Amino acid sequence: MKKNSIWKDLRKKYPLLLLALPGIILIFLFNYLPLSGLVIAFKNVDYSVGIFKSDWVGFKNFEFFIKSNDAFRITKNTLVLNALFIVFSTVVSVTVAIMLYYVGKNMLKLTQTVLFLPYLISWVVASYALEAFIDPRNGVINHFLTSIGGSNINFYYEPKYWYVILVICNVWKVAGYNSILYYTRLLSIDPTLFEAAEIDGANTWQKIRYITLYMLRPMIVMLVLLSIGNIFYSDFGMYFFLTKDNGMLYPVTDVIDTYIFRALKTINNPGMGAAVGLFQSVMGFILVMTANKLSRKIDEEGSIF
Repeated sequence: MKKNSIWKDLRKKYPLLLLALPGIILIFLFNYLPLSGLVIAFKNVDYSVGIFKSDWVGFKNFEFFIKSNDAFRITKNTLVLNALFIVFSTVVSVTVAIMLYYVGKNMLKLTQTVLFLPYLISWVVASYALEAFIDPRNGVINHFLTSIGGSNINFYYEPKYWYVILVICNVWKVAGYNSILYYTRLLSIDPTLFEAAEIDGANTWQKIRYITLYMLRPMIVMLVLLSIGNIFYSDFGMYFFLTKDNGMLYPVTDVIDTYIFRALKTINNPGMGAAVGLFQSVMGFILVMTANKLSRKIDEEGSIF
């Protein structure tokens, strides 16, 4: 009886299964099949004999990374920068979404287009736009500094400015896209809630605080959790192109992804690169589980599972 019912269920839903099949195949090919390559992290890869016949070295690749001077620096940079991105992009995105909801309805299409456009611009193009602002000779900022009697700043040789530069660039890139997600959530709020609040004498700020932000809270928590899950994964294009892979900026801008890239490009050590990548994945998994558990205590509707 169970086999018959399962077969009938499959016959009813096979069109949906066929639609999902390409996605399932892609997930298997790009997410599950490459897991066999994790063995590289525990081997001294010899291209002449292949990956699986190379010498097994255990945790030596991890030991080399952890004991190096780079481990603390790139881990700190990855965590600090991504934490700043999450905080500032969330605050700006929610603020912009609320502004659209209350004051931007008359120019909604134009506003959404303007906000969404940076998300479609590649970091290569953005790097040239940034250079136009911070170039030591012809940059807009340095022209302004010299016009008021100041001196030029070579931003590409001054790491201390790049926390601010990268945060501004990240917010410019993703805040508009995220604000549209929050805005769609605001559109689903029952308008009678705001009408009842007005009858009770609530002003605009009180409606935002007690209704708008409260209704947005589950979505905010969920998107922040998803961001925390990727906190050990950085946007390689942003760090590589905006900084022009300048070694002078490594104390601030060198993150795990750029470190893995250099490990493969310069020292030709796929074992160490795979070990750092596995470390990255494990730490990200731990952060997701921890953050999800904490979010369930705050708001069960906002947790992922």
